[in-house]
Amino acid sequence: MPYVSTKDGVEIFYKDWGPQGAPVIFFHHGWPLSSDDWDAQMLFFVNQGFRVVAHDRRGHGRSEQVWDGHDMDHYADDVAAVVDQLGVQGAVHVGHSTGGGEVVRYIARHGENRVAKAVLVSAVPPLMVKTEANPDGTPRQVFDDFQAQLASNRAKFYHDVPSGPFYGYNRLLVKASEPVILNWWRQGMMGSAKAHYDGIVAFSQTDFTTDLQGISIPVLVIHGDDDQVVPYKASGPRSAELVQNGTLKTYEGAPHGIPTTHAEQLNADLLSFTQG
Repeated sequence: MPYVSTKDGVEIFYKDWGPQGAPVIFFHHGWPLSSDDWDAQMLFFVNQGFRVVAHDRRGHGRSEQVWDGHDMDHYADDVAAVVDQLGVQGAVHVGHSTGGGEVVRYIARHGENRVAKAVLVSAVPPLMVKTEANPDGTPRQVFDDFQAQLASNRAKFYHDVPSGPFYGYNRLLVKASEPVILNWWRQGMMGSAKAHYDGIVAFSQTDFTTDLQGISIPVLVIHGDDDQVVPYKASGPRSAELVQNGTLKTYEGAPHGIPTTHAEQLNADLLSFTQG
């Protein structure tokens, strides 16, 4: 299988589909999943003639299960290692949830010279946790409880999350898909409990405000207004305002797992933005 070795010696799994020389879309997955969560997008875009790239974050999916480095700076540097090895230039970087934070931190640490545009889908920036400066954020105890549930019974926790808030399956008249739930569970259980435990701190407590303010390339922010995982008010609209060239697209009634629940709509919007 294809791997990239990072500066600190971590083996990162990646997918690289499509013809060399074609426009590139680089996908960044959410917690605690893998690049498999982008199946509906990667297949669509490779069939549209694009080159599509995605990786499994360190400790996730098929990447090496190291015990440390589960923070946004390491995540961003791992992306840079993949970009360097594959020679990716002028890519559109698309991040879902934690992956959106990864995109923002990658641009902040490694610059815009290889990035054409960015898309943040149901993404964690600017800051998830509630603070005095971020009163609309989620209370810290919610994330502490996530860690406690993961440590107590990860298999159960990873079935409960997609069965309920992630895809909005706990909403009235929304029919749950057991195959979708099991695919989420499968991806989560492939990864490292330690990486996922630490990752909760990374996605919830990292403040991306300054990172966002420094981004000048076009940024499309897509967020559902019924997102129960990364609540809309504290995230999507604020990120779109903080970047220098941002556009907000709100999916009315959409949950957190937009790449799956709204795949057709998301693919169309990504295609339009990429080609625009």
